[in-house]
Amino acid sequence: MLSRKGIFAGDDPFEIARQWLKSAEATEVNDPNAIAMATVDSDGLPNVRMVLLKDIADDAFVFFTNYESAKGQEIESSGKAAFVMHWKSLRRQVRVRGLVTRESDAASDAYYTSRALGSRIGAWASKQSRPLASKTALMEAVAKAGLKHGPNPKRPPFWGGYRITPLEIEFWADGEFRLHDRFKWTRATVTEAWTIERLNP
Repeated sequence: MLSRKGIFAGDDPFEIARQWLKSAEATEVNDPNAIAMATVDSDGLPNVRMVLLKDIADDAFVFFTNYESAKGQEIESSGKAAFVMHWKSLRRQVRVRGLVTRESDAASDAYYTSRALGSRIGAWASKQSRPLASKTALMEAVAKAGLKHGPNPKRPPFWGGYRITPLEIEFWADGEFRLHDRFKWTRATVTEAWTIERLNP
């Protein structure tokens, strides 16, 4: 049986990820929930950008964005994504590859409502990833959106959450002389049991 002790111990990879993130919240200076998320375009060319992870659910990793953005279009096309969450303060990282589906309308509405008013208006005003003439043009769009949607705007139909349901999760921790500890959890489908193996550094 594969021996996993200390920070790697446990039978639920989502709970291990939550515990690692909780530890990072006490040590990282900014945005411990930041992830570098990768998608591919229609030509198979990778794209990567920083996104804020908003929830580690019992079966998925959740973030929110504009569905019409570059990442949204690429996700809608492929239904797949990968990300890495790296904490320099802990010298650890979590890598995830999996299938992506939209979050429920109810959950997207709830998160949208919890955001600051400026962020809610900004979601209406920004045509994310598309060309912008100037910062002035953006601020004018924000002002117009504020007047149009008022102090209690509804969630834009083009904005909401995505759930990344993993087929692979890797937990990595720094080791002396670059002899890192790596444990990879894999499954062929989202309904199968996990297989765990230790990887070479």
